Amino acid sequence: MTPAELLTRLVATPSVSGDEARIADLVASQAESWGARVHRQGHNVWFSVGSGPKRVLVNSHLDTVKPCAGWNTEPHEAVWKDDTLYGLGANDAKGCVTAMLLTAKALLTEGAPKGVECVFALTAEEETGGQGLGPLLSTLGPLDAAIVGEPTSLKPCTAQRGMLLLRCVAHGKSGHVAHAHAHGLENAILKAARDIQAVSALRFPAHPLLGEARAQVTQVSGGLARNQVPDRCEFFVDLRTTPGMDHAKVAQDVGAALESEVVVHSARYLPKGTDAGHPLVRAAVSASGEATVGSSTTSDWAFLGEVPAVKVGPGDTLRSHQANEYLTRAELEAGLAFYRRLLHGYAEEVTRG
Repeated sequence: MTPAELLTRLVATPSVSGDEARIADLVASQAESWGARVHRQGHNVWFSVGSGPKRVLVNSHLDTVKPCAGWNTEPHEAVWKDDTLYGLGANDAKGCVTAMLLTAKALLTEGAPKGVECVFALTAEEETGGQGLGPLLSTLGPLDAAIVGEPTSLKPCTAQRGMLLLRCVAHGKSGHVAHAHAHGLENAILKAARDIQAVSALRFPAHPLLGEARAQVTQVSGGLARNQVPDRCEFFVDLRTTPGMDHAKVAQDVGAALESEVVVHSARYLPKGTDAGHPLVRAAVSASGEATVGSSTTSDWAFLGEVPAVKVGPGDTLRSHQANEYLTRAELEAGLAFYRRLLHGYAEEVTRG
């Protein structure tokens, strides 16, 4: 099966996050046909190739977001136009999945890199942060390094932003609007407005690959009636953090800067970074011929704890979650060649180290 044929089959199999059973069956069946000993947990599929003291995870996700408006083709169909495949998930991240699967096939046929066990895991619910890689990690066992397949134009990403969501509540004193100034009532919306301005002025240290982290207010709600001074106004702050920013400390600092009550709504997507001198990074730079970059988007790397990782794959992140998503044949084939070079290069790096 050619890379284009496998990508076509994967894209033509709908797999909106939470509904990956069919594509997981397809991936498992394909890997088994090549001789892999496949395991399943829910809609997660994994298998190992090779053996050795070092274990490297090779991971990408099977799920997609829901299709948005504006498609020129049917999103759940795989439509080739010249050497470009259009379809939901072609870029994010079924191109990565295809390249990783065919890399596994090549290693099963030719032999795995010496001294390295390659743990291939094609997982579910990355787009929704559900029952995917995170819950699977304890089953996979200890890992020395990880390759996370996302569309990065094959540029090795060694720093990834995290996501800290804060729920802020401004409290006031309610009463009739006509008596607002006479009875010392306190307008919670005005208090929230001052805090929203304060949020926009917050500054955090810049990261060499990711730049500044800027907090954004994304939702605001308050007030019960048009003739009543509001005693409560709630707003949410989304802060895409960088490696070195501690979520608990950042939340505490934001709380100290605002009049409103500040509580952590979500902090589980932690920022990630891998040292430039790590063997996997050196192998990725050598395999790609590109310098390392940072990524503003989150991925399953957030759940890997202290495992050193590189996020890299065929495709362009700017195409993700948009209408008319696509991947070219050349990008797909380059991704396959890259992953093979990367795994062999990693084995050489750890042997030298």
